[in-house]
Amino acid sequence: MGEACYHCGLPVPAHTDFPVDIDGDSRRMCCAGCQAVAEAIVANGLSDYYRHRDAMPESPREALPIALLDAGAFDLPEVQKNFVERVQGEAGEHQREASLILEGITCAACVWLNEQHLARQPGVTGVTVNYATGRARVRWDERRIKLSQILLAISAIGYRAHPYDPARSEQLAGKDRRAAQWRLFVAGFGMMQVMMYAVPVYLADGEMTPDIEQLMRWASLILTTPVILYSAAPFFSNAWRDLRLVRVGMDVPVALGVGAAFLASTWATLTASGAVYFDSVTMFIFFLLCGRYFEMMARQKAVRGIETLSRVLPAFAARLSSFPALESERVAVAQLAVGDIVLVRPGEVIPADGDIIQGDSAADESLLTGESAAVAKRQGDSVIGGSINMGSPLIVRIQKVGAETRLATIQRLIERAAADKPRLVEIADRIASRFVGILLVLAVITGVVWYAIDPQRALWVFVAVLVVSCPCALSLATPTVLTVASGALSRLGVLVTRNHAIETLARADHFVFDKTGTLTLGRLTLDETLLLGALTQAEALAMAAALEQGSEHPIGRALSTLSQAASNAPLALVEGLHAITGQGVEACLAGRLSRIGTAEFAAALHGIPLTEDALRWAASGGTVVALADAQGWVALFRFRDRLRSNAAAMLAELRGRGARLTLLSGDTPEAVAEVARQLGLTDAHGGRSPEAKHAFIADLQARGAIVAMVGDGVNDAPVLAQAQVSVAMGSGTDLARQQADIILLAEDLMPLALGVKLARKALRIMRQNLAWAFAYNLLAIPLAMLGVITPWMAGIGMSASSLLVVLNALRLQGRKVPEERFEGYSVKAG
Repeated sequence: MGEACYHCGLPVPAHTDFPVDIDGDSRRMCCAGCQAVAEAIVANGLSDYYRHRDAMPESPREALPIALLDAGAFDLPEVQKNFVERVQGEAGEHQREASLILEGITCAACVWLNEQHLARQPGVTGVTVNYATGRARVRWDERRIKLSQILLAISAIGYRAHPYDPARSEQLAGKDRRAAQWRLFVAGFGMMQVMMYAVPVYLADGEMTPDIEQLMRWASLILTTPVILYSAAPFFSNAWRDLRLVRVGMDVPVALGVGAAFLASTWATLTASGAVYFDSVTMFIFFLLCGRYFEMMARQKAVRGIETLSRVLPAFAARLSSFPALESERVAVAQLAVGDIVLVRPGEVIPADGDIIQGDSAADESLLTGESAAVAKRQGDSVIGGSINMGSPLIVRIQKVGAETRLATIQRLIERAAADKPRLVEIADRIASRFVGILLVLAVITGVVWYAIDPQRALWVFVAVLVVSCPCALSLATPTVLTVASGALSRLGVLVTRNHAIETLARADHFVFDKTGTLTLGRLTLDETLLLGALTQAEALAMAAALEQGSEHPIGRALSTLSQAASNAPLALVEGLHAITGQGVEACLAGRLSRIGTAEFAAALHGIPLTEDALRWAASGGTVVALADAQGWVALFRFRDRLRSNAAAMLAELRGRGARLTLLSGDTPEAVAEVARQLGLTDAHGGRSPEAKHAFIADLQARGAIVAMVGDGVNDAPVLAQAQVSVAMGSGTDLARQQADIILLAEDLMPLALGVKLARKALRIMRQNLAWAFAYNLLAIPLAMLGVITPWMAGIGMSASSLLVVLNALRLQGRKVPEERFEGYSVKAG
């Protein structure tokens, strides 16, 4: 056999010479591509890659074509808009981030090499590679390096990189499933055949002639060898990788047990003496692969929600380039731009976020908001990309495309949650990593003791101890539950953006609610106006709208809408506009300093108290807003708001689960008291500034409460940050700026109560899984050390324990989950 290429392992063709000096030794390469890649690795000081790798990379001859393509195409804005996002924050003006798929990742050393190589590229400010998914998250400064240069840098060391593609990701998952099925088939077939030879030996009970028994052993060895070399290969490769990186992973005891039993059995067969364990080895590998296969299927099912969101958008759209003419052209969705007008026929998916400019219909937004009922849509309404047009044709003007759409933002938030590692997971991982080392010590001690007691049984007792208590179940106990729970909550319209939120929401015992935009819809309507100056109602509205222009607050939007409806004249220009959170707005209008906001805020401008009649008027309910200038009062506006659907039922459900409830608002005490009466809340506080809200939450926490704060995300950011778990309304502010731990995507509040119930169930299942994992090991280890458990029984026990915790977690995601009904409200929890 000829010499193998030092880089990729392929044979070196005769009469070729592509040497590379690596760590002082001349190494032969099979082609100029491998030579170039190896020289790049050495030149960048990354020679350690060759010492740490445990698998060969793909040949650069397969990775280099990207260099032959026009890689500069990836720098075009129209190409980047669907997968490159601008980093938020002060340093994010020129910072870009993208999710890439890396092909050719075969081991942990590949991850190390790519991370080290990319981190050394000038302009790359961050890179993480996920070994399990093959996905890389890369951040760079576009002034110093381009995306095409990053892709070519990856290609230069022998790997292929391309923008994250859900279809390609699914192909890789399918490849993993097929490989697991083949390994399982070989192990199962080998196990059945070996048992055919082992059973007669057991039944003969020593009466079989030595030559026939030896023939049975040789047949078992031949049948077990492919099971070891193929089906069990991942255990050995993973264990070898862990040992080379000086760490003890969960495959180390499995590989040691299987390897020791196989080698001892092989030696016994070659020397025709001693006992053989081929049946136990094959049976153990089969049962272990069964458990891992079902575990892999469960995990892929649990994380498929993100992929579903990625595939929901259509590939093409019907663009109306000559609107109002209805002649359409078929274009790729990636080519759509803000301002384009598209035709969406009944049954089609809306390609991007936009506004309806013609047509009345209904949209199915269930995948994005969790609301099963179609939402009525008419001219002027906004539509979400990814929702389905259920009724008649719609003509939509595109407002957001690519990474700016609501769908893309939801995906990023889900990915952020998946990257988090909650406290319970970290504790379980630490325990599991230490447990493996303790297990190896126990296994060696047990083997030595049994060798002194009964040498014939020492080996299989040693193997049983190694295998039976591998802490796979402990490591799976919490991450699987959190993954499944996040998917189940997303189907309710409850978007978890940080994984710790599920555990904290389950333990929350005090829920604090904002009023406007949270318990109410935040769509204020002007109910009554009390004029206190010389201006007419139309003039007072125009003045108020001018002060509130650009405001995100519901009152500001309501005033602007009313002013525009009363007069088509543009809003007056103001100078020195200054908004004071929780108080109001101050600006100079037509040369006069003016204020709009709370009565106290407006009165501080001129110092004139309200009359008794005005005070009685203000105290008669609703949200009252005062308008004044430096000369005195101008007007009082009373706004009314509608409660959110099932707000009272949601509060009753939380109260029934033992939670304490508080209404905390910056609105007037009278308006807060009115809403509290309607909802049956006894603990309500109005007129609170953001600082007072923050102090209120801190005081609750000081008294031992675990606080969940629910707000609209507009003026509540500091308070949301103070609470142990924060919940924001998805319609309250731009999702991309949302920092809450949980976001309610639907208009309805009942999913919050269902989410609390689901989170508490998830916490119970996590505790059940952890209790089972600890109890199993505490019971199984002594039994294995006493010789009660055989290796094949240990394999079943280990596989069953891992599978049990996964199946227990999947109870959160069953196809048919009982309907939850609260006072006429119905939603399926799964």
